[in-house]
Order: sequence, then structure tokens, then C-alpha cells
Amino acid sequence: MNPTLKALEDESKATRERLRSGTLLDAWRAQSPAGVTLRSDAELDESLADMLRSHDTAEDMHVFGYGSLMWNPALEYTEVLSARVQGWHRSFCLRQVFGRGSAQKPGVMLALDRGGACTGRLFRIAATQVEAELRLLWRREMVGGAYDARWVPVLAGDRRLRALTFVINRRHPRYLGGTPVDQIAHLLRTGEGMLGTSRSYFEALSRTLESLSIRDAGIERLRGALSMAEVSEQSLSPG
Repeated sequence: MNPTLKALEDESKATRERLRSGTLLDAWRAQSPAGVTLRSDAELDESLADMLRSHDTAEDMHVFGYGSLMWNPALEYTEVLSARVQGWHRSFCLRQVFGRGSAQKPGVMLALDRGGACTGRLFRIAATQVEAELRLLWRREMVGGAYDARWVPVLAGDRRLRALTFVINRRHPRYLGGTPVDQIAHLLRTGEGMLGTSRSYFEALSRTLESLSIRDAGIERLRGALSMAEVSEQSLSPG
């Protein structure tokens, strides 16, 4: 196996085990800063149950991934396709104070925000596995209350399907909609938490988009802002 693919597979397996055992959720709860409320297990279960009521248990489910799910799905799936969603776009619009940020070094995280379009990966989960797999996904995506689980229409080749995805909760206090791109770039460059840096997440996203031949104008603009900030920093460095 290609070493890069092997490393990604190992990362996905490790993430899955940490989600399954609850150690990742426990660590987030233990290290979340003052003023940040994370959902309890009971609240996560209630939210998942609400969503599952809108799904036919006899049917497979599709999950649309646009960020780390593309390279680190940590899911058991039967099929993966390229797919496009209209009406939503990738945006680093969530201030992050745990995971890849902290109270001392806040970062910024990706979400789907309104407007535009987004190409990503579509994972098909077998009907018999839906509840178990989504329970892990809920622990990963829904604990902070910053995302809303939402059904969206997707186009995968010539197939029109319904998929579950996670969009930004614009009412959340850490939502950064409208923040200038240079300020988002600063958070990417300086954010760091227990899972690593915001910048390493951005680089992983960029590599994945390139490997899948996905062009994202917003991510490219952000790349340009990062480059300009680095050039400016170097010009101000002594010597």
C-alpha cells in the first residue's frame, strides 16, 4: 500500500477507536475552557434520535463529507462517491477553542455555510449500520453545538440523492461569518489545541482537495492570505 494511504487508513482507524471508546469525547470535556458547554451523552442521544426519525430504517444512508471526513472518515461504509451540494460552501467560520484551538491559542474550523456550492465525498452506510455509525459521527461533530445536522440534496454523477451533512449553526457564539479573510488566516496560523494546529488541518484539506481534483475558490483565497501574511512576517523579521 502507498505509504500516504496507509498513514491515512491508520489515522482513520485510530480516530474511530477513540470515538468508540469515548476517550476523545472525555478529553474534549476535560480540556474545554471555561464558558464552553459541551453536550452530554444524553443530549447527543436525544439529538441523534430526533434525526433518525426522519430516516427510513430499511434504507441505506448517505453522508456528505467536505472536511476531515474526506481523508479521515472513521466510518464503515459500502461506497464512496464524488458529489456536489448546491446552496452551501466550505468556510472556515467557526472559532475553535478545543480540538485544534484553545483559550490561549484559538483557532478556526471548517463548516458548510449558506450560499454557493461545494464538492466533496459521499459515503454510503448500510441500513443495518446506520445507527451505530451515526452514534460515532455524533460524538465527533455534534458535541459542541456549533453544527446542525441537515438533510441536503446532492448530485453524484447523474444520481440525485439525499444526504446527511453538518452545517454551521449561525446562532452559535463562536460563528465567525463575515470575518475578514486576513483575520481567519491569522487564526489558522496561530491556533493550536490537543488535536494539533489549525494550520495542519488546513494543509490536510488542501492536499485532499488537490488529490481529488477539487477546486475551491474560497480555500484558494485563504491560501493566498496565508502566503501574504508569511511574506509580511518575513519582511519584518530582523536580519
